[in-house]
Parts: sequence; structure tokens; C-alpha cells
Amino acid sequence: MSKKTPVSKANPPDFENVLTELESLVEQLESGKLGLSDSLSRFEQGVALSRQCHDLLEQARLKVSQLTHPEDPESEQDFMARDSS
Repeated sequence: MSKKTPVSKANPPDFENVLTELESLVEQLESGKLGLSDSLSRFEQGVALSRQCHDLLEQARLKVSQLTHPEDPESEQDFMARDSS
């Protein structure tokens, strides 16, 4: 069983790739074929990927808010603060 290469920090991750990697980890965990140590390692990776998905979705939500409510200065500030981190 080959391990997927984690998403590189040099290339910003996109939601679809992160989600695909997360789904692969879930399949591995659900197979029941992993030992405890491997399961725990994959679970930790999954939690990190889940958080990454959440962050990417939040960035998209903020961008949509900025585009649909350009008169709201808070929407732009929220997005700009998240985008620079």
C-alpha cells in the first residue's frame, strides 16, 4: 500500500486535492487492514486534512461574501486577514 505525498506547502493546496487525500485515508481506515500504529498515524493525517478543508472552505466563504457585499468593509478585512496568513 503506497502512501500519498502530503500536499506541498510550496504549491497552495486546492480543496479538491485535499478532500481526495482525506477520502483515501478514510477508506484505508475503514478497510480494517491497518495496525493500531498505522491507523493512529492515518487518523492524525486525516484530522490535519479535515482542518485544511475547513480553512479552505472558510476562505472561499469569505471571498464570496466580499464579492457579494463589496460595500461591507468588514467582509474585505476578514478575507484579507485570512488570505495573508
